[in-house]
Amino acid sequence: MGRFHHHADGTAHTHDLLPADRTAPDSVDRHHPAGDHSGYETGRLRVDVLARIFGENDRAADTNRELFRSAGVKVVNLMSSPGAGKTALLRETLLRLQTVARIGVIEGDIETALDADRLAGLGAPIALVNTARGFGGECHLDATMVRSALARLPLDELDLLIVENVGNLVCPAEFDIGQDVRAMVFSVTEGEEKPLKYPVMFRAVDLVVVNKIDLLPYLDFKMDCFYVNLRNVNPDVAVIELSVKTGEGLDRWCQWLTTILT
Repeated sequence: MGRFHHHADGTAHTHDLLPADRTAPDSVDRHHPAGDHSGYETGRLRVDVLARIFGENDRAADTNRELFRSAGVKVVNLMSSPGAGKTALLRETLLRLQTVARIGVIEGDIETALDADRLAGLGAPIALVNTARGFGGECHLDATMVRSALARLPLDELDLLIVENVGNLVCPAEFDIGQDVRAMVFSVTEGEEKPLKYPVMFRAVDLVVVNKIDLLPYLDFKMDCFYVNLRNVNPDVAVIELSVKTGEGLDRWCQWLTTILT
């Protein structure tokens, strides 16, 4: 039997892997971001639940998208594994672009305000979403969670909204939140095989930010191998190599963000 976790709207979601001799049902759309999420057990009920989850989320995402468009706000869904450097990158972004664009942040975490506190005082309004409070402790932000934060942001006064998703290399990539673009921060400390192990994430994004390149002299990380693995999963994705610590590559990241606004 699959292990379900429940959403605030009463739907259920399972992540258990199928036994080796079983496959995901043909009726699951493998072109949907969830298509590679083969951990859904067979059976009409399970497929119906999956369709309902993503159907309701996609409708909520469309509503968010209309709100963003009406306010003239561009939205970046920023994802990564825990500790890859999203918050540190966001901090540098706010420092560098505070005179260029009016930026707001939705900070997603299961618990605590630690990351939101690190971004405080840099001129950007921040709305914190703890998924443990009313959202079942989810390992991702979905469209409804993002919508819950919008009332706490002055959308009409923003040019750019950056959503720092919950640190996780699986679920955040599966949920449309109404964003214009998706980017992920990948740390070289994670290993060059990660695009092959977590293809849904690497396939879903428009940009991969390769962070912590200042550590390359101390790691057995093969950048060429990483690029081969990445291109096998997402041949056309843009890549920016940078180090938040040294500042190398940060100008390219900020330039990429500003192009979204044009």
